Amino acid sequence: MLLSPLSLDVLKEKKNLLAFSAGVDSSALFFILMHEKVEFDIALVNYHTRESSSKEAKRARHLAQKFQKKAYIKEVLLKNSNFEHQARRVRYDFFEEIIKKYRYDNLVTAHHLNDKLEWFMMQLTKGAGLVEMLGFDEIEHRERYTLVRPLIECDKKSLKEYLKKNDIEYFTDDSNFDTKYRRNYFRKEFCDKLTKEFKDGIKKSFRYLQKDKSSLFAIKLLKKEKEFHILKRMKDETYDIRQIDKILKKMGYILSAAQKEEIIRQKDIVISNKYCIAVEDEKIYIAPFVKKAMPKDFKERCRKEAIPPKIRPYLYQIDYDFT
Repeated sequence: MLLSPLSLDVLKEKKNLLAFSAGVDSSALFFILMHEKVEFDIALVNYHTRESSSKEAKRARHLAQKFQKKAYIKEVLLKNSNFEHQARRVRYDFFEEIIKKYRYDNLVTAHHLNDKLEWFMMQLTKGAGLVEMLGFDEIEHRERYTLVRPLIECDKKSLKEYLKKNDIEYFTDDSNFDTKYRRNYFRKEFCDKLTKEFKDGIKKSFRYLQKDKSSLFAIKLLKKEKEFHILKRMKDETYDIRQIDKILKKMGYILSAAQKEEIIRQKDIVISNKYCIAVEDEKIYIAPFVKKAMPKDFKERCRKEAIPPKIRPYLYQIDYDFT
């Protein structure tokens, strides 16, 4: 079975949105989900970076029409500088916009075992910790939806074999073979060879590591109201930044390494004009960044409750209950 039983349980009887590209991974997942009778619609971002980009978008529309699904297509042109970072942000902002507007329960992506190993090895060579090396989980609960990666224990070779066996059309991005890109270098030189020879052992190791990750750095949540969080500060920089990172991930924001270092250094900061983080002696406060005038009595109540100043406007916006 190519699809994870755990993911299948999460996806059944839910409203699902598949991140689609018409490449090997998402094309295979499209038909695997169909075979498992999982209902879903698709979303694709056309960056117009290759000759086949428009054909891929056309393929998405064709499949949606053929199998009575909705297809959400976004056309975008990005600058060449830091393209991958920009593309990821545009892609996930688009997905989250659709999820919010049409009330999808799950976002489904086609990340697989090779992807997980590539990420692990790239982070390993950077000197990262366990949480960074493991990268993404099979099931990630975000603020408005659940991110599901049902192919996370399936290797790329099996997906290609599935497509060939079922005579399913897909597109190939030639840039995936250019080893000037770090990920492609790791894929060609190490990861494809390792998964081909040691697939079962790699899967087993990731399962053990995932359990270790779950037992480490658990969030010490003291209070939550909408997107406002109060965490217990552990006075261990690594532990505290893991807590902050987990909360922001749930809200759909990924911290960069530089941002993590800046939080540790400043302790009271606004990230990308989106989220306020205040690290106090005993507590950590997290809330969306809001600019809003507040009456004096509300400010005074916040002062008495020792709520950090940058956090207060969001609490006023949501009519926060201090009791």
